[in-house]
Amino acid sequence: MVVAAAPLGGEQVRWVLTGAVMVEAGEPDALDLLVWAAQQGPFALVIHDAELRYVWVSEEWRRLFDLPGDDQVLGRHFREVRPELFYTEAESGMRQVLASGQPQLREVRTVVPGQASDRAWAISFSPLKDARGVVHAVCVTAVETTERYWARRWLSMLSEAGTRVGTSLDIIKTATELAEMVIPRFADIATVDLLDSVFRGDEPTVELAPGAVALRRVAHRANSPGIPMGAELGETQSYPDYSPPARCIAGGRGLLSAEDDPGFIKWIKLSPYRTAALVSYGMRSIVAVPLQARGTILGVLMCGRSRPEAFTEGHLQVAEELAARAALSLDNARRYTRERTTAIALQRSLLPRRPPKGITVDVATRYLPHLPADFRMCVGGDWFDVIPLSGARVALVVGDVIGHGIRASATMARLRGAVRTLADVDLPPDEVLTHLDDLVIQLSAESGDETGADEDAEGVGATCLYAVYDPVRRQCTMATAGHPPPVVVLPDGTASTPDLLAGPPLGVGGLPFEYAEVNVPEGSMLVLFTDGLIQSRTRDADARLGELCRALTLPAPTLEALCDVVLKAMLVEPPADDVALLIARTRALDPSQVATWDVPADPAAVATARENVLLCLAEWRLEELAFGTELIVSELVTNAIRYGRPPIQLRLIRSSALICEVSDTSDTAPHLRRAHVFDEGGRGLFLVAQLSQRWGSRHTPQGKTIWCEQNCGTS
Repeated sequence: MVVAAAPLGGEQVRWVLTGAVMVEAGEPDALDLLVWAAQQGPFALVIHDAELRYVWVSEEWRRLFDLPGDDQVLGRHFREVRPELFYTEAESGMRQVLASGQPQLREVRTVVPGQASDRAWAISFSPLKDARGVVHAVCVTAVETTERYWARRWLSMLSEAGTRVGTSLDIIKTATELAEMVIPRFADIATVDLLDSVFRGDEPTVELAPGAVALRRVAHRANSPGIPMGAELGETQSYPDYSPPARCIAGGRGLLSAEDDPGFIKWIKLSPYRTAALVSYGMRSIVAVPLQARGTILGVLMCGRSRPEAFTEGHLQVAEELAARAALSLDNARRYTRERTTAIALQRSLLPRRPPKGITVDVATRYLPHLPADFRMCVGGDWFDVIPLSGARVALVVGDVIGHGIRASATMARLRGAVRTLADVDLPPDEVLTHLDDLVIQLSAESGDETGADEDAEGVGATCLYAVYDPVRRQCTMATAGHPPPVVVLPDGTASTPDLLAGPPLGVGGLPFEYAEVNVPEGSMLVLFTDGLIQSRTRDADARLGELCRALTLPAPTLEALCDVVLKAMLVEPPADDVALLIARTRALDPSQVATWDVPADPAAVATARENVLLCLAEWRLEELAFGTELIVSELVTNAIRYGRPPIQLRLIRSSALICEVSDTSDTAPHLRRAHVFDEGGRGLFLVAQLSQRWGSRHTPQGKTIWCEQNCGTS
């Protein structure tokens, strides 16, 4: 049995050092050599008995772990000497070796207060057996592997950064992931500052003030609460040319800064928060590396340490590698931001920016582009429009092109242009959809690919809802092509969907469209939307329509506020498609604003028509329009009597403009032409066009109506 309270004797040394292989008593020189080799060699070696007491300690072990002399170590339990070392793992390893008799190899760390950093060791636990195989002690050897440990750790961090940094194409989120990546394993504080042009998604440009670089704070993280960050997120600050961020941008490579760096000290003293960080938290070592991708600098990553171990050149290399990997993700996010912003701006430019003036509805609209989870470029083809028509009427349109991308947006623009052209012709809603259906079929045929390998070979499809509100009749005529029906909210708060026969989507062809007329009292709301508003993964369309009707009855001071209320109530989860919403509150024309006369098919009735019009204008206090209106009425009524068929009707409407309409039952449409010098006719419509702000004709079920508008300065 080994006596641990005293230094080993000759026979004990033989047993310990030779593993029970006895050394002849007549060979003292060999024994001495063995003792000297173990004691003075470069190996850190210690022996503990079965009770884990110190039996023998080599000089290298004593030096590495700063143990006292033999009189304070030998015979004492290992926890009684330097308990702050790695003995928690050591005790487990030694007890397993004593119990099993099998050697073990472990890698452990020492965390020693006052030392610069953690140290890593490869620890070998070997059982010491006698000739019968009984374990009497355990021999522990240690080899320092700190450099390999930290190299593996930094490689692991860099590998982990490949999966944790750049999980999205969002610049702020990517910068935040980078800052979180280095805390706390690499640094105690980290900040990510980007050039303002990068933050906006533009091409990176170094924005220089006199002798300084302007950077925007995008992310910051600290290991301890209360560390002052100096700048709020989103705030732009100027870094002087001697500061670490400006120097690393100017040089294009990372740099280390510490207390012996004059520029570092000057920069620290320039700001109270940095002075506080230095004094209170001991931030005496900083590494600043440029975020550089594809040869362009995007910003700066700064890391600070308050721990005793200062940054070294090895840490700088790690930070540069981490910044290089993160910069690629940031640049991808920047490019995506630019492309998406451009695409959305393009799409928004194709939508009406504001409702037209002088219409008989109050309008509020919203458009929300869809952002898919995989951050693909996903610009859609949803659109809405508000189109003034003749007779103070207004057309409300909402449509949705099937698919996403630039092609969908381009198709949407063509359809919207076609709708405006058809609205200018003043066709009924069902005929408008019929012409749109033909157009979509033509677009689908034009986009076909001969090889069939292109996505365009799938053709073009769309849905559309076209509604016309008449403030005189207080009716809304509407037709739909595969589109969700509108919601009508009456002044008493009742919300419902009209009984509207849904036609096929645009592009199917061969099927008719039908219109429906709905009475709309003044102050009612017509709500048009695309299917992205009511789509849900868990609810069917009818249930979602019911939710929309309830949301539209929620209190809101304005139509704009109501749009926000509806979107908040309906979009409790990210929408699966683009969302377009149009809410129109109707305004009716009072009967006193409309005057109607039946005109006999007699040329003598023209004078009577002029007299009636002049009396009406005097009653409306529009005498300044009397001369022009008298000429217009004379021409239009004369043409209706001469070329049209009775019954003939004359109507004046006072809205935002003075509208004059003459209707008859003839299908002959007038055409404006240039009269030559000796022509006797052809100047009437030219005169009407010169006196009017707008003029035109529209077909009706009974015939046609010729109309013209004059600006009267009223609403």
